[in-house]
Amino acid sequence: MSYRVGAVLVFVATLAMSWLLGGWVGYRQVEQESLEESFRYRQLVANELNRYLPVPELMAEHPLLEKALSEPDNPTAILQANEQMQRMATIVGSSDVYLMNTSGLTIAANNYLQPDSFVGRSFSFRPYFYEAMASGDSAIYFALGLMSDVRGLYFSHPVRNDEGRVLGIVAVKVLVHELESQWHRPSALREAEMVVLDEAGISFLASKPNWLYRNFFGNAETLLDEESRQRYPDRDLTPITLDVLDQPWGLSRQSEKVAIRESGEAKEYLSVRVPLPRLDWNLQVMVGTRSVLWTRIAFLFGGAALFFGGLLTWLYLRERYRREAELALRGEQLERRVAERTADLENSNSKLLEEIRERERTQTELRETQQELIQAAKLAVLGQMSAGLNHEMNQPLTAIQTYARNSRRFLEKGAEDMVDANLSEIITLCDKMAELTRQFKVFARKSEGPPALVDLRQSVDASLKIIVAQKSSADIDIQWSRPEYPVMCHGDLIRIEQVMVNLITNAVQAVEGVRDPKVRIDIEEAEDCWTCLVRDNGPGLQGNTQQIFEPFYTTKSVKQGLGLGLSISRQIVDALGGSLIGRNRTEGFGAEFALTLKKRESTE
Repeated sequence: MSYRVGAVLVFVATLAMSWLLGGWVGYRQVEQESLEESFRYRQLVANELNRYLPVPELMAEHPLLEKALSEPDNPTAILQANEQMQRMATIVGSSDVYLMNTSGLTIAANNYLQPDSFVGRSFSFRPYFYEAMASGDSAIYFALGLMSDVRGLYFSHPVRNDEGRVLGIVAVKVLVHELESQWHRPSALREAEMVVLDEAGISFLASKPNWLYRNFFGNAETLLDEESRQRYPDRDLTPITLDVLDQPWGLSRQSEKVAIRESGEAKEYLSVRVPLPRLDWNLQVMVGTRSVLWTRIAFLFGGAALFFGGLLTWLYLRERYRREAELALRGEQLERRVAERTADLENSNSKLLEEIRERERTQTELRETQQELIQAAKLAVLGQMSAGLNHEMNQPLTAIQTYARNSRRFLEKGAEDMVDANLSEIITLCDKMAELTRQFKVFARKSEGPPALVDLRQSVDASLKIIVAQKSSADIDIQWSRPEYPVMCHGDLIRIEQVMVNLITNAVQAVEGVRDPKVRIDIEEAEDCWTCLVRDNGPGLQGNTQQIFEPFYTTKSVKQGLGLGLSISRQIVDALGGSLIGRNRTEGFGAEFALTLKKRESTE
């Protein structure tokens, strides 16, 4: 009983350690992914700022801006400045470019012809104006446009005269749509969210629409300053319900576990907050902690496997030591009684030796029987392969025989061109027979060369050449509705040709003795596959249509086949990722076989 209690305690301790270790590993993985994503986002912001930061400084050097600020009552100078604003906006790809005097009044803008033009409006309350005026250098600001109500980054720079005196400020507004399109939810993380917060904790970029313009720093009673109200006009800026949970073990200080409550449901995230460059912004990446649970479950299974492995090892060693102790005790007893029971021991030894010899004879017979079974299995496999190869080689050999006989008659008539054509066909068939011999291993294993992009029409054409050359097809009307456009599919020309030869041969044999025998071949297109239909007007299939695909099942004579053609054909089609089915025709008499292969687009 004590052993059982100890084993239970060790098992519980193992699961507890596995749970803790799994949580540590899971949270570390989530934290690492969060840090990598936050680094990527910081680089995007830095690149965007470095791209537009020197633009207003270069614009401020333009002489038309200095002239418009120096001569605000000159209509010609103002018009030239407005037109220059339009050209600048087009060149840099910004939404708005406008010029303000030292009081913050806009005197020129690229939208001067529009009803909501900035001209005549004062933006002196905007930080990008008074910070640039105070510092005499560039300023950056983010806000919603008062006129357009569209989010944007504002870049500004002072305009000076030749003496260095500040005449006004030129400002450039860049929409954040392009930047935001690069900040979509990370594709590597299934449950990751991202928000960008300003210095007041208001989110102005977010992966979830309902997190936009929410207060992530305060609560319902927190009062926002006037600058936040001006920056986000007509926005509620309601606080989001965010609870900071306990700190996971083993994580850095910049990571914390939080719970965000929405619609009465709380969801846990691992939050990583990092500052963004050159601005008082904070990027907060929050990754769902559901993956930590699966990591812990995996560690629980690993810990359980480790425990049971150790337990089984301990039980084995314990039983071994017990057996060894028992044997040692019995040896001592035997030694004490050896003098008294010498005769009994000799008798027992002789019986034991006889039993050992009997067991050795039994083991020898068992090994011989196993070798015979292995040899019988090898012979059965070789027999099946030779039967299949005989079936596949029979048709090309028949065609070669036909071409050879025709060549002899053509030689007698002096038709050397026809003889040369027949010899070419014989060479082609010999090459195909060699290819069939090489590829026959597909019937013994699944590992093959990769399928390629092939034209299904070529396999049908090649198979018809073999069928038409046979004497049995002379009086049969074989109708081949050949498509005019390529039928590109996923397969192999030689193997598909094997299948088509089997299907057409079966159809030809099925219509023997039928009045007005016909075999029709069509190709139909589906959404993602091609289907080749082989129909005949014979007596049709009898009984279970699936039974015809079993090896050695046939209703024909031995001369017409061994019953392996359809079985081998289905194996080939399955290896190519397609399907092969047989059924009786719904209209008229006869059978119908459908070969379906996956469609592939040509790369030419």
